[in-house]
Amino acid sequence: MTTSAIKVEGIGKLYRLEHAAKRSTTFRDALTRMASAPLRRFQRLSGSEATLEDFWALQDVSFDVKPGEVVGIIGRNGAGKSTLLKVLSRIVEPTCGQATMWGRVASLLEVGTGFHPELTGRENIYLNGSILGMRKREIDAQFDAIVDFSEIERFLDTPVKRYSSGMYVRLAFAVAAHLNPEILIVDEVLAVGDAEFQKKCLGKMQEVSAGGGRTVLFVSHNMAAVRGLCSRGIWLKSGRVAMDETAEHVVQAYLEGTAAMASASVEFKRPNGASIWMKHAELGFDGVPATAASMGAEISISVDFETDIPIRHPRFGYVLQTLEGEKLFNSNNRYQPSPEFADPVSQGSIVCKLGAPPLMPGRYVVSLWLGDLSSDQHVELESMTFEILEKDLWGFGQIPPRATPMWWPTTYEFQKASK
Repeated sequence: MTTSAIKVEGIGKLYRLEHAAKRSTTFRDALTRMASAPLRRFQRLSGSEATLEDFWALQDVSFDVKPGEVVGIIGRNGAGKSTLLKVLSRIVEPTCGQATMWGRVASLLEVGTGFHPELTGRENIYLNGSILGMRKREIDAQFDAIVDFSEIERFLDTPVKRYSSGMYVRLAFAVAAHLNPEILIVDEVLAVGDAEFQKKCLGKMQEVSAGGGRTVLFVSHNMAAVRGLCSRGIWLKSGRVAMDETAEHVVQAYLEGTAAMASASVEFKRPNGASIWMKHAELGFDGVPATAASMGAEISISVDFETDIPIRHPRFGYVLQTLEGEKLFNSNNRYQPSPEFADPVSQGSIVCKLGAPPLMPGRYVVSLWLGDLSSDQHVELESMTFEILEKDLWGFGQIPPRATPMWWPTTYEFQKASK
């Protein structure tokens, strides 16, 4: 009998990225490129039109997971976490190495993965169970529990293509957790759900690992969840295993490493396929670029952008969270009043003035996204880190205890009791 539930040996995954020489920016350019398409196909084969770049998403990744173990996989955006889970879920083939798993595997990677959009929620429950190799009577035995956990009974006989992303996640997690897989693989997709459901999912994962002895691989940016759920952590950095120890030690090392990389100014590369993208972002405190400031400082975020198609209404947003992954607040100019350029521009700057958020001393992380009126084009998770320092804001000679990540400016009034 094997002593491992998952055995990963020297996994590597190579992607070959093609960089086009030039994009069409006018209707004439588009017609010219259409007419020259046969020649360009030949040029691609000969390598004379586009440049190819080898990108190793994973390199020499090896580890063993014992049955019943709960392992958190952490790392910055682009570290290879999702690629690893896709390899383990048999969605993509590794370029080298191998992964062996013992038992049925249920994966929850991206919203809607494994669901047929034309089938109803009820039909997809049975479809997913069949894919896992379960018999109808086994699915019948868990059906009511799945529906109850997902909280979508009213929409059970509605095609899932009409579900919101939150409904997708609720049903997908309920199916994955209740159909008795020996191995449960969960990506950051749980972040789509509301806070109450996320808590419910974490509780269920603890239940299936402790009570059912099932193995769980859990990818998350929420360090508090990793600490609370996982006994062991694996830190991926640039496609390699940087650390494999207890969850507490791995999370602490990751947080210290993230804090050390704090920068008030960040340069970005253009994502593949993006028609509008961020080039540069900068944090400011009281009008000065910095990585640290005292409590009560005015915070601003400045972003320089470029676009292939001149635009008057760029859409920009940010999310601010603690270093442990707890989201505090967000904003964007898609759902609130926003200025616009008088004439369409191909490049420009956006300045967000956050005021003086009531943040307690500690380290914080900012994620950014940029898009147009139709879609989000460029997302940079955890792109900037800064620190808030202690300050005696009220002149009382003391700092309030850190009961929460934020203090809140409140007006207090005292009134005498009426006789």
